[in-house]
Amino acid sequence: MTDTLLDIADLTVTYPTRTPRPALDGVSLSVAAGECVAVVGRSGSGKSTLVKATLGLTTPGAAVTASTLSIGGTDTRALRPRDWNRLRGRHVGLVLQDALVSLDPLRTIGCEITEPLRTHRVIPREQRDAEVAALLGRVHLPHLTGRLHHYPHQLSGGERQRVLIASALAARPQLIIADEPTTALDVTAQAGILDLLRELRTHGHGILLITHDLAVVDTVADRVLVLHDGAVVEHGNTREVLHHPQHPVTRDLLDAIPGRRPHPPTGIPDTTDTAPVLVLDRVSKTYTTGSDTRGVVETSLHLHAGEAVGVVGESGSGKSTLALIALGLLEPDTGTVTLHGQPWSGIAERRRRPHRRRIQLIDQDTLAAFDPRHTVRRILTEPLRATGLPDRTTIDTRITELLEQVGLDPALARSRPRHLSGGQRQRVAIARALATEPEILVCDEPVSALDLISQAAILDLLDDLRRSTGVAVLFISHDLAVVRRLCDRTAVMRGGVVVETGPTEQLWTKPQHPYTRVLLANRLHTRTGTDLSAVLGAT
Repeated sequence: MTDTLLDIADLTVTYPTRTPRPALDGVSLSVAAGECVAVVGRSGSGKSTLVKATLGLTTPGAAVTASTLSIGGTDTRALRPRDWNRLRGRHVGLVLQDALVSLDPLRTIGCEITEPLRTHRVIPREQRDAEVAALLGRVHLPHLTGRLHHYPHQLSGGERQRVLIASALAARPQLIIADEPTTALDVTAQAGILDLLRELRTHGHGILLITHDLAVVDTVADRVLVLHDGAVVEHGNTREVLHHPQHPVTRDLLDAIPGRRPHPPTGIPDTTDTAPVLVLDRVSKTYTTGSDTRGVVETSLHLHAGEAVGVVGESGSGKSTLALIALGLLEPDTGTVTLHGQPWSGIAERRRRPHRRRIQLIDQDTLAAFDPRHTVRRILTEPLRATGLPDRTTIDTRITELLEQVGLDPALARSRPRHLSGGQRQRVAIARALATEPEILVCDEPVSALDLISQAAILDLLDDLRRSTGVAVLFISHDLAVVRRLCDRTAVMRGGVVVETGPTEQLWTKPQHPYTRVLLANRLHTRTGTDLSAVLGAT
């Protein structure tokens, strides 16, 4: 391997469409040993196409040209599939964003991590178990060493993401391509992964980091490139680009950072004399897998009309379990849930079903939540039919209204999910949730996969919706800045227990519980080393 681990010059990628337009247009970059280069940009700017083209994974029919395209000195422009198979994993490791999709649901995590060791014959067979344990330790999951027989669905989102990173490191590649590696992680786990990336860089690994989190870029990257419409519009030293941006696109990305948005939310609804629309009263739900026990314990939460309540905590703290209980998709072991004062837990599904339209879910992973064969029109038609709309004309009119309500062109009704950007898909998810005119939206990490500009737009949309329609929002997130931007009150969870709850701004500025202070400290820790914390509005 040479000192230059990745060398790309004049890379252009064009997909076969009715109006061919380059997804990448003349992109050039290089990554040296011991260097981290970040690529940032909005959804649809070409970041994912860059990863696919670099690894020879573009879809059939795509036209890929470059004057230089090499990994570790190997010209990859004319590689055969078997040559790529030897190169990927052994010389370049890939960490994708969506661990639940990237990990095989039918294979244990032990098999996932062992496969590259076996395929590339990195170490003798008798040493594999020890190497797997060492890899889990490197990604801060030593407790999973005794759970190698578990499957991805038995882990939290953050644990799955770190297993994916361990698998990418298994064959000891010198070049790591990390596509949004910290998106699914809470601030504590994210801090650990950032420490790991810095460690890898110190030991001579080169890292190509694809991300929308400018704080992560500020922490670990030496250089940064800003992509827009497939072209590099700004590049240079990280500190110079982030603190002295020259291009309007870069300035827009910085302006969209949640910490720079107004907070706390204005016009907080007065709930003094109103009954809550949703009440979780001392609910508990316990899962036991091997020696590990998790869930929620004696947790209480209430939500009023027009109010946004955030739930934050580390991966595995019980946030998603709480959301499932609120949705009536999971029965608590103890405690009760009421919807408008009526039982929502402990009842037969036939009694619950007529009221399901009143509480809807907006999920994080819209690609998994949508049938890829369906158009946007069909995705929205299904919930509308459930509301009893009489004919196609009425349904089409309502679809147009929904798309306009979430800021989308009604012409997108003919598109399929994979043809939309991440921000557009998330807006479609919100439109689908609104189709039944719900009183409550349960949002489980709805913006974590989005670029900062799309993220800010979705938060503004949710804020506008709750103020204009009175819909209540239960907002699950690991991003404290996002919660601060949107939510009136916040509950902090740890180990299935709400350790602190109160007005969001109060928790941010005067946290009472030691764990809340740790979360805030870890979030700020990821921004140390430069004064971007001031740009982000950190306190």
